[in-house]
Amino acid sequence: MAGRLDRKVAVITGGASGIGLSTVELFVAEGAQVVVADIQDEKGRLLEQRYPESLRYVRCDVTREDDVMQAMATAAGAFGGLDVLVNNAGICDQMMDLTQFDAAQWDRVFSILVRGPMLGTKHGAPLMEARGGGSIINTASVAGLVAGWGPMAYSSAKAAVIHMSRAAAAQLGSRKIRVNAICPGMIATPIFGASAGLSRPAADQLAARVAELCVHAQPIPRAGSPDDIARAALYLASDDAAFVTGTHMVVDGGLTASARHAWDPAVPSPLAGLFGEPL
Repeated sequence: MAGRLDRKVAVITGGASGIGLSTVELFVAEGAQVVVADIQDEKGRLLEQRYPESLRYVRCDVTREDDVMQAMATAAGAFGGLDVLVNNAGICDQMMDLTQFDAAQWDRVFSILVRGPMLGTKHGAPLMEARGGGSIINTASVAGLVAGWGPMAYSSAKAAVIHMSRAAAAQLGSRKIRVNAICPGMIATPIFGASAGLSRPAADQLAARVAELCVHAQPIPRAGSPDDIARAALYLASDDAAFVTGTHMVVDGGLTASARHAWDPAVPSPLAGLFGEPL
């Protein structure tokens, strides 16, 4: 039975762990040939051993244009071109007051989260155009849609990614290149805690706390998993999404859908009594 990505070539940045790794595994299972662009060399080499026929690893700091160009060249050289680009490499900063924020840290977050996808799109789009089109998928966040669900720099950068996806979709549509963003909600993984500078045990504890919080914070009472986001990426990468571009897909268990009183009967509505009947 043919996979949904048969004969497609994908580059996935940040593909050695977390959401990126789940996306790599799912794309390979669906028939894609994948270039993993990451800075985790040991994990990347293990992936090459695991999928020797269908995966290549290239060390890539997404803020460095030469590294991004090399990742695209690897896709062209090893597999003949590029059909799908998942700009997923990320970092998270710490919650703090804006007046206390270090400007260099702000620049670093924006460099990885915004400059990285821009460089990927810049150098990936010509390869896609040569193949007759393609799909670019940018990992954003619900923190880019609603204040309070992420640190200041991270949230601001993810908002930029959402709008950059729209602008790129408008510019590249005539070349049959689709551009969309995915906005994950609370995903229980230690990756973000680790990227914020926490030790692995502390990052694991943070992931466990996220999982506990989700039970009470959203209509679907469980934490999201990296596989939930990978399946959304699979849809956007596939021909099933041939008419989908310039939008963002929210995958958050209903976190941003409504205030808690809309789905939790134990929480009274602030509008209770205004219309004559309890809500």
